[in-house]
Amino acid sequence: MVHGLRNYIILCKPRVVLLMLLTMWAGMYLAAINPIPWWLWINATLGVALMSGSAATLNHIIDHRIDAIMERTKSRPLASGKLSLKSAWIFAWIQAAIGFVVLFIGVNKLTAILTLLASIGYAGVYSLYLKRATSQNIVIGGLAGAMPPLLGWTAVSNQLDPEGWLLVLIIFTWTPAHFWALCLHRFHEYKQAKIPMLPVTHGISFTKLHIVLYSLLTIACSLLPYAIGMSGKFYLISVLILDAGLIAYALKLQFATNDKQIALKTFKYSLVYLTGLFLVILLDHYLIIN
Repeated sequence: MVHGLRNYIILCKPRVVLLMLLTMWAGMYLAAINPIPWWLWINATLGVALMSGSAATLNHIIDHRIDAIMERTKSRPLASGKLSLKSAWIFAWIQAAIGFVVLFIGVNKLTAILTLLASIGYAGVYSLYLKRATSQNIVIGGLAGAMPPLLGWTAVSNQLDPEGWLLVLIIFTWTPAHFWALCLHRFHEYKQAKIPMLPVTHGISFTKLHIVLYSLLTIACSLLPYAIGMSGKFYLISVLILDAGLIAYALKLQFATNDKQIALKTFKYSLVYLTGLFLVILLDHYLIIN
């Protein structure tokens, strides 16, 4: 029973969903003028978590044959045969249905529709088509994964504001270098699975250069909240420290001879970077208010 439940939890990619929820919460609190009602916070969190879990489950279903080939993913529930495809389909649709209803009734229509579109973008457009069609898959498909802060913003404001889109832009520019670092670490697995990721189609040197370029683009976008007065000096100083680490890892990878290990460290730091950025923008916001 417990083991079976654990397999269903794995289908939801809980660590990814938790990071998405962190960025969603940031969007909520940055948009809030008044204290957020507890029922709104719970409904937004539950709805987005369920729909994100549904999209992740659909990704497992779509990729189960590829997952069985790759060392990193071969032990996943569907790839290893621990769960059936039918069970996963039912689980995905139940999550999607409950999540959408919770958002539609308990939050607002705009957030429900945006979350649905983001889920379709990830599970349908990216997983089903882009991932196998172009080396720019993660660049184009990254928009779906960048939406959570806007979902949090609209959950509170019920409107699409430029500041909410700016938070999306930061994640959108961060995503390619983050994922390409993982692709470099698992280069031979992606090549064996014949997935047209950038290192496979354009080579390792080309990918390392683009990790540097996208890291610089991410740094530029990370400074925009301060530039438009959305955050203060605490955020600026903190994000500059995070930015220094981001470009340092990117440059270290650019000139590294042991690509695999440095790529993994770059990938792990990018997770620290995004988590840290959204934590400090929140802390800065409340330091200013208080």
